[in-house]
Amino acid sequence: MTGSAYSRPVSSGDPYVPGRGDVAFEVTHYDLDLDYKMSSNRLSGKALLEVVALAPLAKLHLDLAGLRVSKVTVDGDAVKWAHRGERLNVTLRHRLATDERVRVAIAYAGSPAPVRSPWGEVGWEELDDGVLVASQPSGAPTWFPCNDHPRSKATYRIAIECDSPYEVVATGTLTDKRVRGSRTRRVFEQRRPMATYLAAVHAGQYEQVLLADGPVPQRVVLPAAVKAPVLADLERQPRMMSFFAEVFGRYPFDDYTVVVTADELEIPLEAQGMATFGPNWLRGRGAEERLVAHELAHQWFGNSLTISTWSDIWLNEGFACYAEWLWSEASGAVSADALAEGHRSQLAALPQTLVLADPGPRLMFDDRVYKRGALALHALRRQLGDDTFFALVRAWVATYEHGSVSTAGFVDLVVAHDDRPAVHELLDAWLWRTPLPLLPAATHA
Repeated sequence: MTGSAYSRPVSSGDPYVPGRGDVAFEVTHYDLDLDYKMSSNRLSGKALLEVVALAPLAKLHLDLAGLRVSKVTVDGDAVKWAHRGERLNVTLRHRLATDERVRVAIAYAGSPAPVRSPWGEVGWEELDDGVLVASQPSGAPTWFPCNDHPRSKATYRIAIECDSPYEVVATGTLTDKRVRGSRTRRVFEQRRPMATYLAAVHAGQYEQVLLADGPVPQRVVLPAAVKAPVLADLERQPRMMSFFAEVFGRYPFDDYTVVVTADELEIPLEAQGMATFGPNWLRGRGAEERLVAHELAHQWFGNSLTISTWSDIWLNEGFACYAEWLWSEASGAVSADALAEGHRSQLAALPQTLVLADPGPRLMFDDRVYKRGALALHALRRQLGDDTFFALVRAWVATYEHGSVSTAGFVDLVVAHDDRPAVHELLDAWLWRTPLPLLPAATHA
């Protein structure tokens, strides 16, 4: 990079989410020490960021929204900083060389609140009696200073003190819990690299239930009033876990937590090693089992394998949607073939205006991305045959475990498995052309 990139403009992040993230550096570890008062919605925080320069640079452009900074140090020394809008600009004492590392400490406080985005409000959100964090794609800065780019993955230590009546869970494994009078401090450690948008905190009048103690520990955190219907709807989740581990490869994290909030939610949400449902999605009738499968599949596709840029969102949602179809087939319900044919017919009736591999920010969460992404995978399965297709999926997961992925990387892996012209044509038609292709005839190859 040239010298003009040393102090990068706000446009240096992801083009789908302008003003967020900076590709000139990465944070490799976040150590967050938080104190939250539920009654006043008051958050005080100390964040220690371990930063590595990916290019020579004289400033760090961090993201922090709606909270006030009181102090910034770099390697223990006070430095100049400016916090304007949702951007915290830190002037370094000397220009960093590529691969040089520093530790940035930031003290901040305020009343956290979600930020508006083209996709609705995202980030730290107060519930009727509790808190949830839903950060995808740009809400992480509502509760900690960060480099909010999906490609920047880090390990985390999240210590949070809160009023004792409330159960608090965060992304990571609980490693310490101490009661201090009327307050309780918990420490969570996420040892696997995690994108900022997948970091989450929940607090509420909840209890915990162990759903499975192995081979992957699974628990549910929920209000007591909805315990019976929720557990009924999650009864088959341990079998899903075993099935997905067989099809995709080993589960990539230490455990899995499902949080059910007291408030109804518009959609379920994924975080690393965690999924969040409103009670409206788990009413004990099994009607939304596909969503249980969808959120679990995100642990592989989205959380372990995290997209490098938001334009590749189909790699998250297409795989998670296809996992719904695979589970339906494996559980004796509707086959993936039948689901694919049905959804293709539905998509064919909609406007053909979407480029799957680059839908644009306005359409990145459009349902057509989810369904067309799953259809592209089913078309590839038919073209390659089951043996080659599922070997490809397992290779995809194993090759990029806990890393960053892209459409280009996926295409490269596909053609490494099968370089026939028909495969190239299929990928081009499904990923880069707007007309909806026909599904190929099934093959037994």
